[in-house]
Amino acid sequence: MMTGTVLILGSNGRFGRHAAEAFWNNAWTIRTFDRALDDLGEAARGADVIVNAWNPPYTQWAREVPEMTTRVIEAAKASGATVILPGNVYVFGEGAGPVLGADTPHGAMNPLGRIRIEMEAAYRASCVQTIVLRAGDFIDTEPSGNWFDKVITDRADKGRFAYPGALDQDHAWAYLPDLAEAAARLAAIRDQLEAFVDVPFPGYTLTGRVLGDLTAEAMGRPLAIRPMGWVPIQLARPFWSMAKHLLEMRYLWSMPHRLDGARIDALLPHFRATDPVEALRRATRHKINPNQPVPGRTVRVAV
Repeated sequence: MMTGTVLILGSNGRFGRHAAEAFWNNAWTIRTFDRALDDLGEAARGADVIVNAWNPPYTQWAREVPEMTTRVIEAAKASGATVILPGNVYVFGEGAGPVLGADTPHGAMNPLGRIRIEMEAAYRASCVQTIVLRAGDFIDTEPSGNWFDKVITDRADKGRFAYPGALDQDHAWAYLPDLAEAAARLAAIRDQLEAFVDVPFPGYTLTGRVLGDLTAEAMGRPLAIRPMGWVPIQLARPFWSMAKHLLEMRYLWSMPHRLDGARIDALLPHFRATDPVEALRRATRHKINPNQPVPGRTVRVAV
């Protein structure tokens, strides 16, 4: 297994935080990056892997994603580093389900989907070794503004569970510590991989109702599982710039889909996901005990 030095871009973000911890636990030396102070080329010099966990808000994607992609590719070319890119299911487009795999066409026609398609195409054409680790919606260990904590379980402490789509449709979820651990393990076998490899991460495939039931089990209390109302977001569209993007991606909550795990099973045969109830228990512990502090993290940084 290969280790070395990894540069984490977006180390304070959702995936970046967990990537830093997972790589450290796998004996890597960590470098973090401050966009306001650091030079990307300098930071990447001598790095073996760059984890591109930068993810600006939807409203800034059109402007920032192409620029960030160019900068990361240039830095990786200069340093010879492998890039690990957290991918999503946006590239496939509406109607692409129910099984999304490495060979599923990238047919999205909506703006956010097209931005992601073009970003991945740029990496594929760059000759920089790139590992796209593709996942569904995130389940985090602390509040981070994702759908699960910001909307679905926002009022779980009051016994309410608001699901954005049909309660009987499959939906892909990824527990972030597991996703980050998979990234670290793929980095360790990068010498065995192609120049561009697309690795779907199956995570958990759950209907809204099953997710609600498992969350209730994890929290040790009953939850009233109800569909979320979209009318407030529709009404907010004229004066809230984020609303149009949320509505653009609404189809994912009614399109049954899961990620095909065949490739990751072949590459990481010993990888095992966290039990979903345990993952949901960690994700909702701040709801169960609001006074419980989130454990601090210590990151080993290269100098």
